[in-house]
Amino acid sequence: MKLLLDFLPLILFFGTFKYAEGHADAAAAFATQHFGFLVSGGQVGPQEAPVLLATVVVMIATLLQALLLKLRGQKIDLMLWISLALVVVLGGATIWFHSETFIKWKPTGLYWAMALVFAISQRFFNKNLIQAMLGKELQLPAPVWRRLNWAWVGFFAVMGVLNLYVAYHFSTSTWANFKVFGTTGLMLLFTLVQGLYLSKYLGDDVKEDAKP
Repeated sequence: MKLLLDFLPLILFFGTFKYAEGHADAAAAFATQHFGFLVSGGQVGPQEAPVLLATVVVMIATLLQALLLKLRGQKIDLMLWISLALVVVLGGATIWFHSETFIKWKPTGLYWAMALVFAISQRFFNKNLIQAMLGKELQLPAPVWRRLNWAWVGFFAVMGVLNLYVAYHFSTSTWANFKVFGTTGLMLLFTLVQGLYLSKYLGDDVKEDAKP
């Protein structure tokens, strides 16, 4: 259930974008009629409508996601707070300025923010966030936890750069495909490689001071 809730804004963004892209004129008329007051000039063109409507949907979905967790008494994790702030600010800018560029920066902003949080927590506060999240399920040597944390820092940093490369070198439709399928695939691949690396440390005889 939580996994579906986490991916719901992304799924809705993609579905809305693809549908509106295939019905551009109708999407432009709908966006102008219902959201024109949010747009500079009050008019939405067929080229702008898909990403604008998808942005409106993902903003609403992310807000509802946070609200639902709050109402259920569950903790809203840091990534969702950062995502919510970015989608409101950058999504609002995309809608007002008729510019897809702002929302395209949202994934990069989220990736780089998480990289900074993981790095600063480890470097200056000696707090390993990966260990904090997984420490109850995994018993690993301290050096391995540190390597794991820095590996995620590097992964997030690279993903942020990769998102910008696709955003600026390919069409918005290609970027939307990459945002859903490309990033998800890369995340799964990274997690798989990480699991293979960790497998040799998961035996019963692992010691805290063990070396890889």
